Amino acid sequence: MTIRPIDPVALVDPELRPALDRMILESPSPEARITPDALRSIRARGAATQKPFLREPGVAARTIGVPDAPDLALFVINADPASTKPAILHLHGGGFVAGSAGGSVADMQVIAKALECVVVTVEYRLAPETSFPGALDDNYAALRWVFDHAAELGVDRDRIALLGESAGGGHAAMLALAARDRGEVAASFLALSCPMLDDRTGKSVRLPPHLGAFVWRPALNAAAWSALLGDSEGRGPVPAREADLSGLPPIFIGTGSVDLFAPENIAFAGRLVEAGVPVELLVVPGAFHAFDTLAPHARASRRYRLALLNALARAFGRAELATPPEPAPPLFAGIAAA
Repeated sequence: MTIRPIDPVALVDPELRPALDRMILESPSPEARITPDALRSIRARGAATQKPFLREPGVAARTIGVPDAPDLALFVINADPASTKPAILHLHGGGFVAGSAGGSVADMQVIAKALECVVVTVEYRLAPETSFPGALDDNYAALRWVFDHAAELGVDRDRIALLGESAGGGHAAMLALAARDRGEVAASFLALSCPMLDDRTGKSVRLPPHLGAFVWRPALNAAAWSALLGDSEGRGPVPAREADLSGLPPIFIGTGSVDLFAPENIAFAGRLVEAGVPVELLVVPGAFHAFDTLAPHARASRRYRLALLNALARAFGRAELATPPEPAPPLFAGIAAA
């Protein structure tokens, strides 16, 4: 049987095409590698395009200790000891090798206001300078800190969600598994946006060319996982390789139908169902990786943002939003990392 070739651009939602066309002009080649020069360029660009903080809700920069590691920076948004609110521990994207908590603050301010919650976003250490378990140690220390300082922050310990996009979604899943296994603190909910869950994607697992044709590609994915896992490659804390997914809190997983991560996200959701974990899976037709960041005003992006926030609202016992909040304005147009 002959399989007709698929034009990946033809699969993209027409409303997302202008953002895709801009992105294609600036994307690295399909076989791009994470070299020192490439990393410097990616990180510098991210710093240059960082959104300015909003006037409200308030933001406080904090530094906490991590056992046997450098001190860890956090940004705490909308804390108020005079009230008790749900909280989100946020882990930013960036393919494990880029991105920053500071670059996420404005977007987290929008979420904190919309959901009337506290948000803490974590400046975890990046690969390849820090391989496993460095980032997991940072993220676990941040979760412990939120629990230990709940009264000071005005946080309800029974309503602490983990939120991550792309690599941050992978980190959130790793953190939830670690918290489950250690039994010291726990998350009440996970919200994973196009999460990076399987180190085999782009290596031993080969996908049709229309998956991962844009933004985050197989070669980059393979290199990023290698950077994170280092000597632990093949035996590190990869969520998709975890044999037992039982005991995790309810989970929302969102992905795009032409995202490189769509198959691994769908497979992970299926395994959660088999493990008895409540899961909501949303696959957005015609959406590529980071579409909601690259085209935030498209209808698909607005619907997606509303679905994700309402999943969090339900987990927090809040009333659902009728419309999504407007995203924080960018400094200027740029391309999002994974």
